[in-house]
Amino acid sequence: MTAHRPRCWPGKPHPLGATFDGEGVNFAVFSEHATKVVVSIFDPADHARELYRLTLPEHSEHVWHGYVPGLGPGTLYGYRAYGPWDPKRGLRFNPNKLLLDPYAKAIHGKVNWRYPVLGYDPDEEQDRDLAMDDRDSALGVPRSVVTVDDFDWEDDAPLRTPLKSTVLYELHVKGFTRLHPEIPEALRGTYSGLAHPAAIRYLQDLGVTAVELLPIHEAVDDGFLVERGLRNYWGYNTLGYFAPDQRFSSRGSMGGQITEFKEMVKALHRAGIEVLLDVVYNHTCEGNHLGPTLSLRGLDNQTYYWLKPDEPRYYLDFTGTGNSLNVRHPQVVKLICDSLRYWVQEMHVDGFRFDLATTLARTGDGGYSRFAPFLQAVHQDPVLSKVKLIAEPWDLGPGGYQVGNFPVLWSEWNGRYRDTIRKFWKGDEKQIADVGWRLSGSADLYQLGGRKPQASINFITAHDGFTLNDLVSYSQKHNEANLEQNRDGGNDNESWNHGVEGPTSDPEIVALRERQKRNFLATLMVSGGVPMLLMGDEVSRSQQGNNNAYCQDNELSWMRWDHDERQRALLEFTRKMIRLRREQPVLQRRRFFQGAHIWDSQLKDLAWFRPDGREMKREDWELPSVRSIGMLLGGDAIPTPDERGNRIVGDTLLVLMNAHHEAMSFTLPAVEWGRDWEVVVDTADVSGATRPSTPAGGKIELVGRSLVILRRPAAV
Repeated sequence: MTAHRPRCWPGKPHPLGATFDGEGVNFAVFSEHATKVVVSIFDPADHARELYRLTLPEHSEHVWHGYVPGLGPGTLYGYRAYGPWDPKRGLRFNPNKLLLDPYAKAIHGKVNWRYPVLGYDPDEEQDRDLAMDDRDSALGVPRSVVTVDDFDWEDDAPLRTPLKSTVLYELHVKGFTRLHPEIPEALRGTYSGLAHPAAIRYLQDLGVTAVELLPIHEAVDDGFLVERGLRNYWGYNTLGYFAPDQRFSSRGSMGGQITEFKEMVKALHRAGIEVLLDVVYNHTCEGNHLGPTLSLRGLDNQTYYWLKPDEPRYYLDFTGTGNSLNVRHPQVVKLICDSLRYWVQEMHVDGFRFDLATTLARTGDGGYSRFAPFLQAVHQDPVLSKVKLIAEPWDLGPGGYQVGNFPVLWSEWNGRYRDTIRKFWKGDEKQIADVGWRLSGSADLYQLGGRKPQASINFITAHDGFTLNDLVSYSQKHNEANLEQNRDGGNDNESWNHGVEGPTSDPEIVALRERQKRNFLATLMVSGGVPMLLMGDEVSRSQQGNNNAYCQDNELSWMRWDHDERQRALLEFTRKMIRLRREQPVLQRRRFFQGAHIWDSQLKDLAWFRPDGREMKREDWELPSVRSIGMLLGGDAIPTPDERGNRIVGDTLLVLMNAHHEAMSFTLPAVEWGRDWEVVVDTADVSGATRPSTPAGGKIELVGRSLVILRRPAAV
């Protein structure tokens, strides 16, 4: 530390982070329990070399702050927090550990586990987390980067696609483009790769309206994964809530990742595609009491983490990762909301999917509450209340499964939908009543809470679990590549293999599996709510039975683009189903069906039929062996106005579903429901050949495990 030390002036406590004003940098960091905070400045030409340390001279409102003239964008820095080392009381201050700024907009470098990044002495044989380690961690810790916002957004503005018209596509930034042959090698796997015309053209042709990106916040590869030669591919291990992950940047890590991310968003917006982020505010990468000290733990462990009340040495873990953020504390709520607003206002994203969102809604006693501080903060926020908010409505803590219980403004990943539709097409008994609710928008879960069908994010598969191809091809997980003796990932009891595990050349089994994929995709697109498609399901992407590929940053997880004939056929079928959803108003309803009460339907915008053509009665819904049903969606029965008051009249659709393994003959509804019906989709026939219309009262044959959609044109 031989460089000239500039003077550090008092500066201001706001905004938090490192702010360049054209002449210098203001540093501001929160720590309620620290006794002193120092900022370390590093050589931009030699990132390992610490130039000097400056004590932040002022302490206002628990914020330590100081202004350093002459510093500018590209400055590399980190904090060192002084205070008590008393882990039994939850105090883990250690000034030997360099700490990342929680408000850093860009992060340079990665965690290097070969250096002493633990706050405690790992060589102690007993109670090792109680003995403070006095070795400096700077060589093993990333640097925060001072940045400046000079990006030209031109005319970019929020698309605000209505949820009723939204089709989500969950993808991984790297995995989607890493193998794409039309994208230049240097851009594959990056933000620029996703912004490339070839990638955007694929998304447009598919018909999706929004991409939901797996975590792009700066994340850390877990130490145990690094030891095994693996990586945290999914990224649910956040280090910085404001910084786009440098691993997806083709322009370096000194701020270029910010510009590249913005260009990606702008390109997707120009193509009419919204950008949603999968965000992980429930925990951080610092883990439990034996985890590293990288940022929040060293700045103020008691404030940022949920500690056990009777043993604050340990952490309350609602997430299965070792720690949980203390969302009861106003500063933690502020950190999360500041981060969210930054991504909306400065990075132009359109919404968020919140990982393990139940943790964010836990209150003082640890229980879930619809009135939790974080939920209240979002509800009243003039920025956040207007973007798409999607909860993963569960965590691993007590009472963690909260599907249907989030407040207004929120949509939810509907786990009930996923489980019910899987069981139905598998052929399980006692599913039909629940199928009725799920297909019609899950009013039983959302209507009484003041929400509409768009509260239900419907999905069959997601990143976590089997892909669609593997769902119908494997009965057991095959996670051996994760090097945990196949013990991770849990068991997916709703999958099946029809007698053969994995790939097969048996034509009957192949045909059945392909039909089941089409059944799932078609069901998803005709269901009330918002459909979400997993990257690659439209082309039968396989992970070879791995249902927990979080650490597989390789071709096992990446999207392949060399599609065979069956994959191309499934892709075209998926495009057709998304197009049907977009063209039919009855599949984009803003309200629940008025005839949605499944055993007392009086209004005929929705009706349910048995295979004999008669309407379902209460007792029919209670029969355990029912595996075949017809759903009529009245496009012109009760026209509803759009947002501008225009009267919407659409076609009426009749969806016939046969989950029995044997063929089933369906009698079409009587003449008062419509005279002639045109077949527009048959999952047992993908030839696309024109079929003659079938009159009311006529019969139509459905092969085992198949779905047929018929159309009656609207009466104009």
